[in-house]
Amino acid sequence: MRKIFLIYLLFNLSFFYGQDLNCEITIDARQTGQENLQIFKSLENQLNEFINNNSWTGRSVRPNEKINCAMFLNISSMDNDSFNGTLQIQASRPVYNSSYYSPVYNFNDKNFNFRYQEYQNLNFNPNQFENNLISIIAFHIYMILGIDADSFSLNGGTDYFEVAREILDYSQNQGYKGWASSDGLQSRYFLIDNILSPTYKEYREVMYSYHLRGLDKMADEPKMSKTILIEQMNALNIMHRRRPNSFLMRVFFDTKSEEIFEIFKDGPKVSTSNLISILNRISPNNSEKWRNIN
Repeated sequence: MRKIFLIYLLFNLSFFYGQDLNCEITIDARQTGQENLQIFKSLENQLNEFINNNSWTGRSVRPNEKINCAMFLNISSMDNDSFNGTLQIQASRPVYNSSYYSPVYNFNDKNFNFRYQEYQNLNFNPNQFENNLISIIAFHIYMILGIDADSFSLNGGTDYFEVAREILDYSQNQGYKGWASSDGLQSRYFLIDNILSPTYKEYREVMYSYHLRGLDKMADEPKMSKTILIEQMNALNIMHRRRPNSFLMRVFFDTKSEEIFEIFKDGPKVSTSNLISILNRISPNNSEKWRNIN
């Protein structure tokens, strides 16, 4: 059934009119020493149109349902039509009964190398490699869609993650870094591999319970919501005991550490001694934050 859905999704995107994302692309080319070249503004405009004017899910989306996200492309060098840089991706989802948007994805893709000629057509083909620029952008779009769906429904993002893995599969043999297991433990390869691996199943379970059972109840029952969030840190601790210092744990706390600190530093009091101990164990890089939780 999932394979049928994927085929339907991939072959019918162009027949739907609801755009899924409200995404802002920003390009910084100062490191090239040629930041005023028109090609950078052209690329920025084209990427904004490409991402925001396409339907990536094949369903009708109302304006208030669009996912808020941002991509910051830092170009470090260029040689004719060849560009090197990094891509920082962030996405958030609304919290029920509040004006707050909770970060759900914060990833720094350090292997962003691509070719681009000004005004070239940017087209996503779900069945084959077009160019590395399109593959990387589309990969992260489906990561955003998958993580957002997981935050509203338990394992609800699986079909989107499968599309991301399809993109990885057909991009692996093109000679660009980030797609292969040999490209380091913090690559696109290990990101999607870990997300879909049963070894790290708690990550996706936590993304659901943390948001839908925790944050979305915060306005009405803040103390109970905090208790649920503590339970989710316990779940991550189980994952940590199975796979210490995992990549997904870092991804989670790169996204959530500031939010967790803000939630527990004030408001209705709950017992935090065990929470602080767990946080120091599973995310020691943020120990300074945890030290200031009351």
